[in-house]
Amino acid sequence: MQTIKGPGLFLAQFVGDAAPFDSFDAITAWAAGCGYLGVQVPSGAASLIDLDRAAASRTYCDELSGQARAHGVEITELSAHLQGQLVAVHPAFDAAFDGFAPASVRGDAAARQAWAVDQVRKTIDASANLGLDRMAAFSGALAWPYLYPWPQRPAGLVEAAFDALAARWRPILDHADSRGVDICFEIHPGEDLHDGVTFEMFLDRVDQHPRARMLYDPSHYLLQQLDYLANLDIYAERIGMVHVKDAEFNPTGRQGVYGGYQPWVDRAGRFRSLGDGQVDFKGIFSKLATMGFDGWAVVEWECALKHPEDGAREGAAFVRDHIIRVTDRAFDDFADGGADDAANRRMLGLGA
Repeated sequence: MQTIKGPGLFLAQFVGDAAPFDSFDAITAWAAGCGYLGVQVPSGAASLIDLDRAAASRTYCDELSGQARAHGVEITELSAHLQGQLVAVHPAFDAAFDGFAPASVRGDAAARQAWAVDQVRKTIDASANLGLDRMAAFSGALAWPYLYPWPQRPAGLVEAAFDALAARWRPILDHADSRGVDICFEIHPGEDLHDGVTFEMFLDRVDQHPRARMLYDPSHYLLQQLDYLANLDIYAERIGMVHVKDAEFNPTGRQGVYGGYQPWVDRAGRFRSLGDGQVDFKGIFSKLATMGFDGWAVVEWECALKHPEDGAREGAAFVRDHIIRVTDRAFDDFADGGADDAANRRMLGLGA
């Protein structure tokens, strides 16, 4: 067993143009004031991190870490969610995802993909320079438009999509292996890796690559009606990161999992601030402690109702109260009478 580290905060939802969210020094001071001990940093947020410098310079990375530690905060991981998304984009989403990339590659799918791959590789290098052994990413998606098909999918379509996805990620995973960094794919709707089965399909195609791991976020599983506690049992060895995010699913006679194209506040399934939803976090933290999870419990604030700054402050306290400081002794050790092999044999009636 192991005590989980935390609380940490994913900064992606808080970065902005106004203080204290417009610089790394200010946002880490703010996070510390909310009660956080760590921050997960989106590598594409130029106001927080210069990714080119971080990928090339340990000195710069030491300075960045030093800024955080001056406020009592550690960098938990880097995230390349948006860049990972662009490693594999179905043409139906070209226009929607172009906004994630710089203007110089928009409208050119091949150039955009090359830029995204370079960004992920630099995030791997920056992670290594920061002394981190894991990073977060989305997988991207080629098969997602065919999730619930009509007409039926032609034979081999999904297999071809996963073959192509694996071919794009295999060199990146090999580079990650050379730098001692795991890539933790967030298992997320909209990505081809959106549940356990699809993650296994990917693993099969990258030869069970040791650097391919999961970012576990129970909110996405609850909204899919997937057993998120059993998922921890099944994938304990592959789970490298945890996002602590709440959700609720309240189907009606008019609406279910798909949400009826409604805005978040009107969906049957919606994300909520920690403690306001239906996720069994006591069960999750118990399982994480039992399986010896060695990472951080990182709050990802997404809520259809509550103000983000309130959600952040409440989230730090919520995680702190749920982390289990694991015991170093059995509760009944006080009754241990001592034993040896001869005594054990006598207790079993086996003689000398």
